[in-house]
Amino acid sequence: MHTQHSNQKRDLFRERSGAELHINLSAIIENYLFLQKKVESARCSAVVKADAYGLGADRISKALAKAGCKNFFVAYLDEGIALRKILKKEFSIYVLHGLIGKHEKLFLDYNLIPILNTSEQIKQWYQFCLQNNVFYEAGIQLDSGMSRFGLDEKEIKDIPLAVWDAFKPKLIVSHLACADTPEHKENTQQLEQFKKLKNFLPNAPSSLAASSGIFLGKAWHFDMVRPGAALYGINPTPREKNPMRSVVTLLGKIIQIKTIHPKTFVGYGASYKAKQTTKIAIISVGYADGFFRSLSEKLYLVHEKFMHKPLPIIGRISMDSLFVDISSLPKDATKIGDKIELVGSFNTLDSIAHAANTIGYEILTSMDNRYYRIYK
Repeated sequence: MHTQHSNQKRDLFRERSGAELHINLSAIIENYLFLQKKVESARCSAVVKADAYGLGADRISKALAKAGCKNFFVAYLDEGIALRKILKKEFSIYVLHGLIGKHEKLFLDYNLIPILNTSEQIKQWYQFCLQNNVFYEAGIQLDSGMSRFGLDEKEIKDIPLAVWDAFKPKLIVSHLACADTPEHKENTQQLEQFKKLKNFLPNAPSSLAASSGIFLGKAWHFDMVRPGAALYGINPTPREKNPMRSVVTLLGKIIQIKTIHPKTFVGYGASYKAKQTTKIAIISVGYADGFFRSLSEKLYLVHEKFMHKPLPIIGRISMDSLFVDISSLPKDATKIGDKIELVGSFNTLDSIAHAANTIGYEILTSMDNRYYRIYK
């Protein structure tokens, strides 16, 4: 009875929602296995921060764990706590932002591994281990040239040797700034700097490459790689064909259809004026849902039943809706409730990001929870 009631609620939500976000778990698993094979002997982990880039860390982490992934990365402590409630203790969960505040015990309680980013965080963890008479591992992040997180050479040398008697680094990490531009000299410079800085620390497994870094070559793989975006279908090799499988399809519902006369304005600011009699469909997706206002009049979309007929976005995208010119579709072939594909086979995350002058990461993580989600 409970299951029937739950299904009825989901059906009502699907009916009332303005759009459907289809998430292909099989494609995520295939992407993970492809990357694991590519790095050969290195371990392939999974970055599931920001709710798995907005796609649902619960469902995705379970699927990846079942596929063989043993190591997961999040950004914040609370993300780690939420993930530990999903994954058993045999799975390692690393918290990239390390220690924020005095919450060391929570890392111990939930079996989480902080990535320590500053000498202050290392001293704080050292004191915690001493006071509680525990030998608990932590990761160490090195700044190899990005000037974001991690210790530089001076900070490393200032750490007393006694610290490493209290805890040993479980993983030494850094992050590449220009991995999506393979020819950039900074990739090699960061690789050499990472190797140099590692020599000042106790020997431990190392990780430098995220999604794009995997494709730089074996020298960047070390013991573990940390893909995020590539798992979710974003192209890690922007100047080449995307080697990853597409993961998401976003379908927006038509909520109104109208025919307007020539010289009629459409949308805010009267930015678009019809040159002829035009049939328009209003789609219930807007910039509050992560479909950016900057995409106004820059993209063509497709009707789910007429994928070969590109339909231009006209007028400005507003908070909860956008306009599409459907004049080219067969007469009476379109009705309220039909779906328009916004992201999918016609417009990939990367092509939409290019049109919005941003990156696929931002498009993906901006997708709103108002969407009805369907996991395949």
